[in-house]
Parts: sequence; structure tokens; C-alpha cells
Amino acid sequence: MSLFNELSLWSEYPIVAFDTETSGPYPLESEIVELGAVKWHQGKIIGQFQTLLKPSKPMLQDNINIHGITNEMVADAPLMKDQIVPFCEFIQDSILIAHHAPFDLGFVAIEIEKAGLVFPNNVHFCSSLISRALLHTTNHKLQTLVKELNLVGGDAHRAYDDAYACLQVFFKAAEKLDVASIEKLKAVQAKKLAWSDYSLFNKSSETIKSIVDAIQKNKTIQIVYEGGQSKNKLRPITPKGIVRNPDGDYVHAECGLDNQRKRFYISKILDIELV
Repeated sequence: MSLFNELSLWSEYPIVAFDTETSGPYPLESEIVELGAVKWHQGKIIGQFQTLLKPSKPMLQDNINIHGITNEMVADAPLMKDQIVPFCEFIQDSILIAHHAPFDLGFVAIEIEKAGLVFPNNVHFCSSLISRALLHTTNHKLQTLVKELNLVGGDAHRAYDDAYACLQVFFKAAEKLDVASIEKLKAVQAKKLAWSDYSLFNKSSETIKSIVDAIQKNKTIQIVYEGGQSKNKLRPITPKGIVRNPDGDYVHAECGLDNQRKRFYISKILDIELV
């Protein structure tokens, strides 16, 4: 049962801003390699969480170029399975914020499920969505917001520094509210965010579970897809990663018709057959 009263001021509750750095863009295919978070309550920072994480396979240079975290840096880092419990304890009973939150929630939700844990009790906000509604800047990328709002940025694309920047963006946006309640923030955000919406193993559809199984076993499947040149006909795909998103869940896969990586929306997959 939620302890959050949506008519209450958001500032009455602990706020945790968090960020992930990953080995690639798609959950299951890629993994979290750094996790950072900062906790605020009653006007001050009361906690920090930061750790590098060792992935199961080496990162590619394209991903290293994004965040600067090298394979050497994570060679002796702890495994996610040993850090997910303390992270869930850190964020429990807080208002949880991330910039482009669906991305981070998707990666972390998988690790919570893999560990056999119950999803923490949180209210979720995306500082990107809220900033788009309330702040007038050139764009709403985190580093643009940091620069144009004169915030403390730190190292871009490092988890703790980005989490702290996210927290500052949230505060700046919340200043624009006439009523600073949780209910008002949800209305401004417009899109619903909840842990259960990012489940891949326990609270997902049979279609998603079949795709997850194919990814984990590196199997090709046949799908009937409502779109493209082969509309409503069987096509082979090899799923690589799956993304759950308020704008539509999708699988990123190699299409057997042209050997190209493509996005296939789950809602448009009419049938699945195992090869």
C-alpha cells in the first residue's frame, strides 16, 4: 500500500534522483555498468549511492565513448546482483526521479526481477518530461539544462553527477508550479510511470515473455507484423533487446528479410512462432 498522499507537497517526502550508465541502449542485450543516486530530504542531501558494475561481457568502444567508463575500470567492480539490494533499500519509500526515466527504470526493473525482489515503493517522475512542460530552454537534454540554468554539472554521462544534475533540474521545474503537490506534478508530467510497467518477467504479456525467452536463448522467431513491406506475413527476426516505454513497447531485432536491425512495436506483433 502506498504511503504517498497525492495531495501532499512533494517536498514532504524523500527525493531520490538516480542515473544509470550502460553497455548499450537495449535492456537484456546490454547491462548497467554504473549506478548513481542522490537522496534529498527537508532541504538537504542526506545520502549518496555510487558504484561501478562489472558486466558479463566486455563493452564495445562505441559505448565507452559515450560515458568514458572502460573495461579496465569495471574489471574488478562488484556485480549488479550484489548491489541491487542496497540500491533498492536506498530508494525505498522515496519520490524517484531520473532524466529520461523510462530508460533507467527499464534497466533497473530487470535487475530487481532477476534478484527475485519486490519492486520498491516509489512515486516516479521524469525530469525530462517535467522540464519540457515547465522550463524554456534550447532543448531539454540534461547538459543543455545544466548549462542554460546555471546548474552544477560535474562529469556528463557519469551516473552520480548526472543524478545530481537531474535533482537540480527537478527543483528548478518544481519552482514553476502554482501548487507543488504530487498530484500536480503527475498532471504536468502527463505520462504514467510505475515499476510494474517495466516488468519483463513477472507482470508482462505472453508476447513479451516469448520475446524475452528468445533473447535469452539467442533464438530466431517468426512474427506476423502489422506494418512494413511484409505486412501480415510471417517474417523471421532475431530479438536482441526489448524496451518498455510509455509511448509503446518495442523489440530491437535483426530482421531476417534484409539482415538489418529494426524496431518492432509489440502492439503490432499479431502472432509469434518459434523457429
